[in-house]
This record gives sequence, C-alpha cells and structure tokens, in this order.
Amino acid sequence: MHGLEGLSFGRLAEHLGTSKSGLFAHWKDKEHLQLDAIDWARRQWTDRVMAPALRTPPGLRRVFALHEARLAFYADGVLPGGCFFLAAQTEFDDRPGAVHAKTAESLHDWLNFIRSLIEEAIALGELTDRVDPGQLAYEIDALGESAVVHARLVDQQVTFARARRAVLDRLRTNATDPAILPED
Repeated sequence: MHGLEGLSFGRLAEHLGTSKSGLFAHWKDKEHLQLDAIDWARRQWTDRVMAPALRTPPGLRRVFALHEARLAFYADGVLPGGCFFLAAQTEFDDRPGAVHAKTAESLHDWLNFIRSLIEEAIALGELTDRVDPGQLAYEIDALGESAVVHARLVDQQVTFARARRAVLDRLRTNATDPAILPED
C-alpha cells in the first residue's frame, strides 16, 4: 500500500520480524530490493494469471481465459493494493533508472504475451485477419487496468462484470464464430 518507493528495509524488517541489518545480506540497496519485488510480482502474475490461461485450449478461449484469470486475481484480493504493476507503472513512469526500465519491460512483455495469444487465435482462424493484434492487446489490457481502479472505487461486482462483458464484446465482434465464446 506504500508502493515501490515506500518499500524500505525498515518496513520489511518489521513485517518479517527480523533486523534491518540482516536484510542487507540479501539486497545491497533499496533499488535492488525494488527490482526483486518486481521479479516476485512477475512470478506471481505468471503463476496466477498467465499459467491458468495457458491450460485453456488455444485460440479465442485462451485469450478470454487470460482476461478472466486477471479479473479473478483482482477479485481474490491477492494484493492489498489491487494491481502491483499498475501501481508501479504510475509510480515510476516518469522516473528514469533501473526500476523504470524493469517496470517498462514487464509491461512490454505482458502486452506481447496478450498479442501472441491473439495472433494464435488469428492463425487458428478464430479471429478474423482484419484484427490488429497490437491494438486488441492494448484494449484488453486497458480494460483490465480500468477494472482494477474502478473495482476499488465503485462496486466491485458490477465493475468486473462490465470488464468481462467488454472483452467478450470485442472478441465476439472479431470472431469468425462467436459461439466459441461463453455467454455473458
């Protein structure tokens, strides 16, 4: 809830019930602690959002399963601040340095992952070849980011239902066979 900038050896030591000096054996400075926090968040995101989607058959179902897994991750309240990556992007978007670079790399990799699933759906003939994979990946990500913010400020159940429907509508509009996707 304090963001990456608020991550400190003092807070971490207090949370872990250990001494601050003991933490320096693991991280030489705050920046390295922040970089490891990003790596930890990426592993968590991979395990709880990306891996479940990859267990779904390739194509449209997999693209939608990724969005569903993301919404479930948020709904489950895995992180108290909503979305680690959205918070880090907002916090470090205008700060040069290693944390900015790793945060940007994480976003780039995430968008490329979504794009790869969309390209797979196009190759399988489940999305029309008129679809711009980069654009659709951006839209799906933007809907997910919007959902995490709205869910914390408005009605969570309504927000996630709307985010789910918005992605379903975008996919159905571009699907060669919309019946592949679940009903609302």
